[in-house]
Amino acid sequence: MSADRIILNGMQFYGFHGVNAEERTLGQPFVVDLEAELDLEPAGASDNLADTVSYTHLYRVVRDVMEGEPYHLLEAAATKIVDSVFIQQPPVAAVRVRVSKPRPPIRGSVIESAAVELYRRR
Repeated sequence: MSADRIILNGMQFYGFHGVNAEERTLGQPFVVDLEAELDLEPAGASDNLADTVSYTHLYRVVRDVMEGEPYHLLEAAATKIVDSVFIQQPPVAAVRVRVSKPRPPIRGSVIESAAVELYRRR
């Protein structure tokens, strides 16, 4: 397995994920980081987009999940992102995704963000 990766950091979305009714009604921002592992040697040699995975397509996969159907848990949204990358981008051998909720609504807390991170291989 190659250690090559396409990395998208700090993608920002507005979604309606969460357990609390307010989160699902009012929505909130989310930040997603994604790493897709695949062999980038062919693209490096050819300089041809057909030999890699477009980071635009990866971004759209994440956007469709984060701005689409609401999930109660960050774990569920992250799982859907991984599953969608594997379905839509066959060259990707592994995915690491971190879904963060900035300033989660926890009474009496000061937390910069809460996040889940998944790493899955085909």
